[in-house]
Amino acid sequence: MNEMVQNSSKASGTRATRQRAARDAASTPGADRVRINDPDRTMANILQVATAEFADKGLAGARIDEIAALTSTSKRMIYYYFGSKEGLYVAVLEDAYRRIRRIESELHLEDLAPEQALRTLVGFTVDYQLANPDFIRLVMNENMHRGEFISQSTTIQELNIPVIHAVRDVYQRGVAAGVFRPDVDPVDLHMSISALCFFNVANRHTFGAIFKRSLDTPAATAQRRESIIEMIVRFLRP
Repeated sequence: MNEMVQNSSKASGTRATRQRAARDAASTPGADRVRINDPDRTMANILQVATAEFADKGLAGARIDEIAALTSTSKRMIYYYFGSKEGLYVAVLEDAYRRIRRIESELHLEDLAPEQALRTLVGFTVDYQLANPDFIRLVMNENMHRGEFISQSTTIQELNIPVIHAVRDVYQRGVAAGVFRPDVDPVDLHMSISALCFFNVANRHTFGAIFKRSLDTPAATAQRRESIIEMIVRFLRP
């Protein structure tokens, strides 16, 4: 376990060093590397395009040549920034989790009463995952790899600590106020929220086809959103 963490930290440090070096290379006269005017913007563009490619085709199906063409850069520069195709894939996973966790931190759940905070968190999760199906596809693809690459990233592990703290804080405040029952594990609660919201996106096409329901209409989306919120809230009530 320690060896895995050490290797992951070493890989993350190497990637960060490589990215800093690329920024320096962009402004170094006479450098024989590919010159770019805005390294940060270029990396962000690569991540955006790579996110769509990996989400659509998976790690095996995505092609660095295609990502390079769509970003008007080169395979050489992509490898310089991210080290390898797998390194880019891990960076895409990190970026995906970083985005959702950053927005979650802006919900200010601590300023809301426990039940309202819970409703806000669940509603946000429903809305975010529905609006970002690429995130769902990335997670599905990584589960097909049995978490092989996500387990290499200490960054993702660290990014997910605050959301558990937030869920635990909302839950414990609710227990103290007598509005939530006192026998629920916060990680299990987080899993239940994620499961309902995830299924809502991952299985909507097959579920809709099997049961002949249109799940993409505004009315159906709003109804399902409210249903998910109510299920979680009622699950916690004493």
